Amino acid sequence: MKIFLRSLVLVVFLVINHGVFASDVRIDGAEVGEWTMDYDAALELAAEKDLPILLNFTGSDWCIWCKRMDAQVFAQDAWKGYASENVVLVTLDFPRNKSIVPEVLQKRNDQLKQQYGIQGYPTYVVLESDGKTRLGQLGAGTDKTAESFIQEFEGLMKMSASYLAALTKKDPTKAAAMKEAIKELKAARKELDDWIATRPARTPENEKLYEGFLKRIEAADKAVSTF
Repeated sequence: MKIFLRSLVLVVFLVINHGVFASDVRIDGAEVGEWTMDYDAALELAAEKDLPILLNFTGSDWCIWCKRMDAQVFAQDAWKGYASENVVLVTLDFPRNKSIVPEVLQKRNDQLKQQYGIQGYPTYVVLESDGKTRLGQLGAGTDKTAESFIQEFEGLMKMSASYLAALTKKDPTKAAAMKEAIKELKAARKELDDWIATRPARTPENEKLYEGFLKRIEAADKAVSTF
């Protein structure tokens, strides 16, 4: 309990000192590197600029981990500088204070939550500039920093069409190997998702199976990161 309270105090301190509030999020329109609730405008901007999209599924006024990531990562100059040139940012908020999100957007947020299978907050879904191709997702962590999050984000970008196109032009053989590594990673993730969808019972055998899935995904992810 004491650890939780210390974490809560730290989050509140960071949020106050870095000015991370729901009011900082645009409701209409989109600009590169600025958080917006305007999903449609963000899709148009991403397509126009050929930039990836980061969907931030959050509970801005109640989720401790969301507030912590806002303060430790997104409020930092390193992230702001990176995002201002490289990412279209979308906030999909599920606050307890419903007035934070315009009513017209609440149903749409629920639909996107279902579409992307969001189970908890925060969840960060990364899409290609087409607004359809899902490159992967990222989550919160005690030791996450702006720099470490950027590194994770760029790791997912290696699976994008633009990265593969550039690599194919530079080194076709390496690009072919990269495509195989990505294919294995996607297959491993799908196999785990399909298995989870069967709602397996929690038994020692199934726990070993689960660990096996995770090891396969970890190995495939490591292979992708080497390119």
